[in-house]
Amino acid sequence: MKEFDCAIIEGLRSQERQNELVEQGKSKTKFGKHVQGKAMDVAPYPIDWGDRDRFHYFGGYVKGIAKRLNVRVRWGGDWDGDFETKDNKFDDLVHFEILD
Repeated sequence: MKEFDCAIIEGLRSQERQNELVEQGKSKTKFGKHVQGKAMDVAPYPIDWGDRDRFHYFGGYVKGIAKRLNVRVRWGGDWDGDFETKDNKFDDLVHFEILD
């Protein structure tokens, strides 16, 4: 099994922090999963923001592990989960959230 070194960027957020990110255009939802403690931003390390392929590979890796553990997750690189990453209106390649 392939392994990744990764960096956890942010997990639980206060409502104030979430509001700031919405104002900056870095988040699209005011009451998101970060505020509920059900999301985190994680990136493959070392972080290279220009390497989209690596983020996509990492996203698939995380989703694959979650499936093996019977945990439903949504990734910000494929919001609708249809395995088509070019139909996103807002890419958040570091975002992973647990679905209820």
